[in-house]
Amino acid sequence: MSGRIATAHPAGGSAAPNPSDVTGFTPVTDSPGTKRPMPDRPALEAEYLHLVRTALPAAARGRPDWPVRLDHCFGRILLDHAVGGRWYDHVAGRPAYRHLAPDALARAVALGHAVATGEADLAALNRRSLEWRGKR
Repeated sequence: MSGRIATAHPAGGSAAPNPSDVTGFTPVTDSPGTKRPMPDRPALEAEYLHLVRTALPAAARGRPDWPVRLDHCFGRILLDHAVGGRWYDHVAGRPAYRHLAPDALARAVALGHAVATGEADLAALNRRSLEWRGKR
């Protein structure tokens, strides 16, 4: 086993944006009243970094339809959607992934997997992220 999280499940919470609003991707959640243990923080951070720095940029090389190619763009998109707006309006410390609430980091990882597998529309996610910045 590689140590990577096969499937990250958002931990819920009232501030969680609904990724399906933009992407058509709905995270897997447990039925009400059940709790699934969240992966430990170092594992989530490692998976986030793997997705943003390695997996998604590598996948982009074979996806001419994807609007972004660079790691910082993938990071922007995942973090924005994890918090429901410009990440820097919601996260005080830097680097942002280290200061995100655990449930938000889990949402970013889950969305990264959804992008990688084609379950989430990267173009729509990018457009929304840019709209939050007033760039589209």
